[in-house]
Amino acid sequence: MPFVGGVGTPELLIVAIIALLLFGKRLPEVARSVGKGIVEFKKGVAGIEDEVKTAAKSKPARSERSEAKESLDDVKAPKFEPPVEEPQLEAKEA
Repeated sequence: MPFVGGVGTPELLIVAIIALLLFGKRLPEVARSVGKGIVEFKKGVAGIEDEVKTAAKSKPARSERSEAKESLDDVKAPKFEPPVEEPQLEAKEA
């Protein structure tokens, strides 16, 4: 099972060395852009949470069942009409 002991200091040092080798002089720029991305993601999540809260406050809570029933009431189904006569089986003359 991976990461049974958790991530410790030696593992973090190895990751830091690999990042330094890969990015070198661009490391501050990469870290800055990653930080900006995280901030934008958090703003987006907060915005969605605010929209959900305002929608929950402004719209009275209704169950999904009542909403589904209302949407089914609007649908016009074709009317079933039973046959007027019983079908007659024709006797074959041999």
